[in-house]
Order: sequence, then structure tokens, then C-alpha cells
Amino acid sequence: MQQILVVEDESVIRTALRRLLERSGYGIAEAASVQEAESRHTLTDFDLIISDLRLPGAPGTDLIKKAGDVPVLIMTSYASLRSAVDSMRMGAVDYIAKPFDHGDMVAAVERIIADHPARRGDAAPSTEGGGNRVTGIIGNCPAMVTLSEHIRKVAPTDSTVLVQGETGTGKELVARSVHQHSHRVDKTLICVNCAAIPDTLIESELFGYEKGAFTGANASRMGLIEAADGGTLFLDEIGELPMEAQARLLRFIQEGEIRRIG
Repeated sequence: MQQILVVEDESVIRTALRRLLERSGYGIAEAASVQEAESRHTLTDFDLIISDLRLPGAPGTDLIKKAGDVPVLIMTSYASLRSAVDSMRMGAVDYIAKPFDHGDMVAAVERIIADHPARRGDAAPSTEGGGNRVTGIIGNCPAMVTLSEHIRKVAPTDSTVLVQGETGTGKELVARSVHQHSHRVDKTLICVNCAAIPDTLIESELFGYEKGAFTGANASRMGLIEAADGGTLFLDEIGELPMEAQARLLRFIQEGEIRRIG
């Protein structure tokens, strides 16, 4: 049974998360702060740590270095792209915004644990044709074998990849598998839902901006593209981007360079 440590100072959320994950077959331990997590538990004994970003005392991101190789999933009520990017640049495996959907949380936990095999001797379940299996994707029918082969071929390259498929077919899962099999695996993977960002903010979020570029720009800010430098950037629903942003994005893809707004 995989063991998960939940670090959350709000007891109602902590209890609800424990019950949700226990129903899914996981063993759960709890703590209300980073200090309590360190004093009561051995962090490296867990398969996954789920922590709130804002905690009494030290922030949840402090657990990333303290936990060693144990993946850390950050929860945040401040569902801004900036806090998410900052967390992932520090080494968080992923982030999830509160209030979270129960199905999304369970899916995220399952994916992260599948991507990070247990270190305590619990072997990850194998499938037939395991030689063709890629991280997080299970299946041995001809279509899945072909998909796995494509991922393994493209992952070691620095090529731009277009992933097509209807909603729910696993485009983000493919993107994560490409990242896991690439030479960038130890760098940041940043996933951006382009449809979720208002048109007025999309360019500043993607490309960043300099201080004074527009009203409210009180300090320079790195964009998501720059934050993913050296790692992998997954842009979901790029067809929802305004045409002007698509033109700037095309130039970035062609030239490999960006210019912050202002």
C-alpha cells in the first residue's frame, strides 16, 4: 500500500482529503505544518507528499528539498499561475488549486505515483508488452503500442510536438510521458491551459513583462515560456489563443527566443 503524507493546516480539508485517499486504497498520515511533518514523520518513508502552499511557519515548498526524492504535490488557494510556476521551479512535481475536484485529486495522485515508482520495494504493476509501455500510459493494443513508440522516438529530441485528440483522450498524459522520457526530465514541466487565461492577460502570462510596461506592472515578471526554459512547456488548447498571441507564439516556436512585453 502506497503511503501519502498530507500537510494541511485546515483540519476540515485535511480530514476530507484523508478520507478521499483512504477510500482509494492509500495509507495516509497527517501534519498541520512543515515543522510537525518533520518532527512526527520520516519524510522519505512516503511515496507522495501533498502539501498546502501557505502553512503556519515555513511554506509547503520547503518540503521539496527536505523530502529528497519523494514527489511533492502542492495545493494552493491562490490559484495564480505565478505561485504554481514558482512551486514547480522549486521542484514540486505538480500543483492543484483549492477547492479541488475529488476526481482530479485522485487522478493526480495516481499519475504521480505511477510516474515515481515506490522506493521501498513495492514494485509498480507491470503489463504485457512492458517493453513498449511509457510512463503513466497502460495498454498493449496496436494503437497504444504505436503511441508508445512515437513517444519514445520524439522524447529524446528538442523538437516541437503537436498532440491532437478529443477532450479526455489523454493529451496531457502524452505530454508528461514525453517529458519523463526526455533528457529534460530533471527540469521543469509547465502545463498551461490557454483557454483558462483571459485574452487580456495571455501575452503577459506567456511572455512576461518589464516593470512599467503597463498600468499595474510594478515589477518585472518572468513569463511561463521563460520559466520553462531548459524543461518542457505544454500548451493545452492553443486554438483558443487570440490570433495576435498565436502569431507571437509561432515566432517563438520558429526562432526559440522571446521578448518580454515592454
